Amino acid sequence: MINLDIKISSHYKDIIQKYTNMLFQNTSFDFYGINAAKVKEFINVELPTVEVSNSGTDLVFLLEDDTYLHFEFQSTYNKKDIFRFAMYDLRLYERDGRDVVTVIVYSSEVKTAETGINIGSLRYSPEKVMMLNFDGDTIYQKLEKKLNDNVELTEVDMMNLIFLPLMSHSVPKEDLAVKSVELAQTIPDRTKREACTVAAVAFASRYLDEEKIKGLMEVLKMPVDIAGLLVKDAVIEQTVEIARKLLEDNVPVGTIVKSTGLDEQAVLDIQSELSPSAVRLKKMPQEL
Repeated sequence: MINLDIKISSHYKDIIQKYTNMLFQNTSFDFYGINAAKVKEFINVELPTVEVSNSGTDLVFLLEDDTYLHFEFQSTYNKKDIFRFAMYDLRLYERDGRDVVTVIVYSSEVKTAETGINIGSLRYSPEKVMMLNFDGDTIYQKLEKKLNDNVELTEVDMMNLIFLPLMSHSVPKEDLAVKSVELAQTIPDRTKREACTVAAVAFASRYLDEEKIKGLMEVLKMPVDIAGLLVKDAVIEQTVEIARKLLEDNVPVGTIVKSTGLDEQAVLDIQSELSPSAVRLKKMPQEL
């Protein structure tokens, strides 16, 4: 078993983003009651002028009809979060001019949640998916039977596997997380197996505390190749974040290459993703 010294929980979103792009591409979300076109590609959105504290947007996909599908995953209900999502969508529309459909996925702990907000002339009505209404025990049994019978999993099956810990179930969430990852490791196709396993672990870490995450890793005895993907992705993301901050401080590209070990093109790509506002916001306190 590989020793994971890196806190995967702090990088869950980056890992999920990388692997869900493959899993969800060309997927229909009808199973979850979401009326939207199929996914075309994942969008890595950076809106530095939006205040999102430690809870940035979860996932944004570009759909085949040229609109955005914005996913948020919540284990609690707080009306302030709805305002935050609305602000994000407004900024996203302002920047790209694309319609945005937002879906808030509430884990089974959330029993009720308001649909949206109405403050007179401005109304915001994101769709919501209550995972309380999904029978995790039954869905797990169906997935297990499919894999035992060597039936290939559909895109919806793979989403269900990843979302299992969010559903209503008869076992503790951490136990279901273990079972979902164990199940993912039995997928015959290596690409799907690795993607589902890594995404399931990263997704579970979104909702489990650090001790439970450690327990998950110990119980699973993750194969070196899978655990290595988690570590590699976390390390790369840490390095990219360092490079991004150095660029915001106007550190020369050559210096960043030497300091981080990234190649020059990678640093230039990060630089091209930064909006001018990110640099201005960073410099503003020095100019005052």
